[in-house]
Amino acid sequence: MKKYILGVKIDDIKIDQALEMVHDWLGSKKKYYIVTPNPEIIMAAQKDLGYRKLLNDADLSIPDGVGLKLSGQVKNTFAGVDFMEELIKHLSDWGATIGLLGGKNGVADRAAKCLRTKYPGVNIIFVESGGEVDEGGNMLSDYRLPTTAEDSRQKTVDLLFVAFGPPKQEKWIAQNIDKLDVKVAMSVGGSFDYISGDIPRAPRIVRALGFEWLFRLIVQPWRIKRQLSLLKYVLLLMFK
Repeated sequence: MKKYILGVKIDDIKIDQALEMVHDWLGSKKKYYIVTPNPEIIMAAQKDLGYRKLLNDADLSIPDGVGLKLSGQVKNTFAGVDFMEELIKHLSDWGATIGLLGGKNGVADRAAKCLRTKYPGVNIIFVESGGEVDEGGNMLSDYRLPTTAEDSRQKTVDLLFVAFGPPKQEKWIAQNIDKLDVKVAMSVGGSFDYISGDIPRAPRIVRALGFEWLFRLIVQPWRIKRQLSLLKYVLLLMFK
């Protein structure tokens, strides 16, 4: 199940297997964190060995993006935002609580509103932008966090979705998960933007063909510099 692409761990599993893992974790006293390595994240981990280590130490590294198949190591892939939505759908059935942390300009609140409309049974008990986070994963301002409260009536956040963008979000989770009153934390990048409808996703047929990256580039042309990392990723795979 565990594979390594350019030194970064990937769990080559199907989405239903990943859901089953998280379901089991919710009944445990241990804390877990999930990361979503895609080619861009893998390339960032080539230069930052500390970042690579915390990715490899994650309890689950979902195979995010068809580009991972180019390595010849991974057979299964699914998008982080799709896994987040599937989790939320199941968390509603499991009676679990949810937290949204991160994003900018109120996107976490808009995402929460959309999720409550789409999944009437969803139990979102924590929503916060979190403010600015530096490249080391340190929060630069004091914000409300789901930490253990003196009031025992406050519910634990079963699954906290963190959207500060890589590598900030993963570093923040690794540094703070032991302090948080959460069971599972997952880095989700720009998922709040998609769920809120602020940024449109590619049509399903485009996603199925593996061209979601191109659609994103058309919608957000400023991503061109980030997309250059995909070319570097392919070249590294070819000449490793």
